[in-house]
Amino acid sequence: MTRPIAIIGSSGQLGGALVTVYAGRPLLTPAHGDLDIEDAGAVTAFLERERPAALINCAAFHNVDACEREPDRAFAVNALAVDRLAQACGATETFFATISTDYVFDGAQGRPYAETDAPNPRSAYGASKLAGELLVRRHRDEHFIFRASGVYSASGTSNKGYTFVERVLQQAERGEPLRIVDNMTFSPTFAPHAARAIRDAIDARAFGTHHVTNAGATTWYAFAAAAFALAGLAPRVEAIAYDGFGSAVKRPLYSALTNTTFARAGIAPLPTWQAGLEEYVAGRIPVRTPDA
Repeated sequence: MTRPIAIIGSSGQLGGALVTVYAGRPLLTPAHGDLDIEDAGAVTAFLERERPAALINCAAFHNVDACEREPDRAFAVNALAVDRLAQACGATETFFATISTDYVFDGAQGRPYAETDAPNPRSAYGASKLAGELLVRRHRDEHFIFRASGVYSASGTSNKGYTFVERVLQQAERGEPLRIVDNMTFSPTFAPHAARAIRDAIDARAFGTHHVTNAGATTWYAFAAAAFALAGLAPRVEAIAYDGFGSAVKRPLYSALTNTTFARAGIAPLPTWQAGLEEYVAGRIPVRTPDA
């Protein structure tokens, strides 16, 4: 019998997309109440009982502002719990994969970051995720680290609330004016596209670190403008600098990612960010205002 794939955090955007792309295969999708990744004993018992072929960790403390206020909590979830998962997977011959972030970089490079570029996080969130990466690497070479950026999906909203693109589209549909940062460049990640790439990399046993964003780079302002155009909306939008956004977190101003690993592993590249956004907007249900 084929060993199952375990997905931790399957109720989130990327976790939900992974459940979809693994349809037809045996899956384990424990809820937080069934498996607390901060409980070493529970993690060990789960892996020894279920013996999955691979465990994909999509769970994280990823509210960037909250991480800055609670760094101990950020490291507990994003680093120490990940370390325990990787260690327990090694003991049960389970391939371990975890999701990381573009925030491991400082944004000073001015060009898209490749997998081999040196990390230098500016925030507690980025530092905790980098610590998780480093701790995973100390256990065994047969691991996967997937870095994403600005993840969004048509379903599985995270505990941060609506994704950026859904939030601004709903505001535009309600006729509200918007203020959007125009000096932060990133590579949006449409969760279904990233999930397919993650599945293919694990199937190919392409161990190591991979960037799984859609191809290309854009600012948050330009990303929103493209979404408005696709949705047939023309809201009032003010472009602002990040310094005027009201957050004390030091985020990278240029954290676009590029993938340099998939071609040599025979894995199909992710589509452009424009293609991801088109698929997202085409599949969403517009919010109707009371007088519409």
